[in-house]
Amino acid sequence: MTSRNARFQQWAALLENRSKRQRSGEFIVQGVRPITLALRNGWPIGAVLYDADGATSQWAAEILGTVAAPKVAVAPELMHELGGKTDAAPELLVVAALPADDLARIPAGLGMLAAVFDRPASPGNLGTLIRSADAFGASGVIVTGHAADVYDPRSVRASTGSLFSLPVVRVPSHRPVLDWVQALRAGGVDVNVVGTDEHGDLDVADVDFTRPTLLAVGNETAGLSAAWRDACDHLARIPMLGTASSLNAAMAASIALYESARQRIAASARR
Repeated sequence: MTSRNARFQQWAALLENRSKRQRSGEFIVQGVRPITLALRNGWPIGAVLYDADGATSQWAAEILGTVAAPKVAVAPELMHELGGKTDAAPELLVVAALPADDLARIPAGLGMLAAVFDRPASPGNLGTLIRSADAFGASGVIVTGHAADVYDPRSVRASTGSLFSLPVVRVPSHRPVLDWVQALRAGGVDVNVVGTDEHGDLDVADVDFTRPTLLAVGNETAGLSAAWRDACDHLARIPMLGTASSLNAAMAASIALYESARQRIAASARR
């Protein structure tokens, strides 16, 4: 591909236009680690784009030699446009399929730990929360309401590939999630719904995260919605000693997820 033809324009639109990503059912994956994890985790791939003039590393050569998806040689200047923030044209880009937004994708047994991000406005914060959820052993991430897009390139980059390592599901509001929780409880999974809030009734260290848990984190500006606050069994606060009045939403979620991992590791060691 040497010109900005219709196919190129379609791929370029995937970087900027959420509606076109949704209609086409695909998005572009940039970066060595995200591409590697997408392939390692069996993510459906529609095409592999490669720099027609660039030197091919062993990593790129292995992918081009093993991935069954169509390969497209793309002129360096066009690869640079599709590559986002890279200084030079990337060796490879991948066009990947959007997965189903189905809560059934999230494992929901006795070890369940799912994080909900309610109406996140920042793609970077969303990607960071997904990364933390992966790092601290969460079962999955649920994004509710009018929110930044999980498949925005900024979110995908901020997740550093964790998007491909655990289920991330988008739902239009809190209601489908609470119906899902109710069904789990009816099936014998005693899910504890915990929200993060600076005025919470418990310190985060006093929450029992060894139980099946749904951790709800609010919008960066407005916090949790009233519906989510009402649905929570507890609101957890993070003790702060300095002059800061609050924490970034993704940072607060990371601290709560770390506390969950700490408790679960300690409980496992005692068995």
